[in-house]
Amino acid sequence: MTFDVSADAYADFMGRYAEPLAVQFAEFADVRPGQRALDVGCGPGALTAQLVGRLGPDAVTAIDPSDSFVAAARARFPEVDVQAGVAEHLPFPDDSFDVALAQLVVHFMAEPVSGLAEMRRVTRPGGRVAACVWDHSGDAGPLSLFWRAVHDLDPQPQGEAGLAGAREGHLAELSEAAGLSDIESMTLTVRVSFSSFAQWWEPFTRGVGPAGAYVARLDPARRELVRDRCAELQPPAPFEISASAWCVKARV
Repeated sequence: MTFDVSADAYADFMGRYAEPLAVQFAEFADVRPGQRALDVGCGPGALTAQLVGRLGPDAVTAIDPSDSFVAAARARFPEVDVQAGVAEHLPFPDDSFDVALAQLVVHFMAEPVSGLAEMRRVTRPGGRVAACVWDHSGDAGPLSLFWRAVHDLDPQPQGEAGLAGAREGHLAELSEAAGLSDIESMTLTVRVSFSSFAQWWEPFTRGVGPAGAYVARLDPARRELVRDRCAELQPPAPFEISASAWCVKARV
């Protein structure tokens, strides 16, 4: 799945969660100076920023299928090799990197096992592959309240609970199927503050990801019903959203 939206729209919607998650994820993946790293599905660069800060721009390569995200990442990190492409067909030789990471990407891969296997292929023997996906299957993801409100009004939408890696243990299963070994799992949690309900709701109207696409398909009256139900479920502003992600790291 590609995101045909602006980098700013993504930043307002999911970037506010992805940025603090990237700090923890890079630490979990044991990214250390002297390594060469690949950021798979880099988006506008939340994780890329952490990799550049730890390794330097010359040691980081990033790739994403979205033209708008590639352009944003190139503008943000002019010294980083940012390429357009998909995880299932990485345009790099075998054993090119010490660590390959996919933050909030596996659930949008067309073929998750193939994507993880490609990450394994381009990582040197003894290197690491790491991935994380929001806990969309439970009630701990950043969009859990939104989908709860939707299903209170209409049980038919599937939401994002069934996406690859979104349930406990599934990322490890996918990693094993991709030929990875010594798989370690962990849950990472971030907390994001909102000064008003409007600040939380407005990004849902900008068409980002499955949630944004769902809102965009609604007629105005139905959209208002969803908005009102979300407002009923949220605590009074200001409030804080806690969001957890399933994470794995494995040896090649």
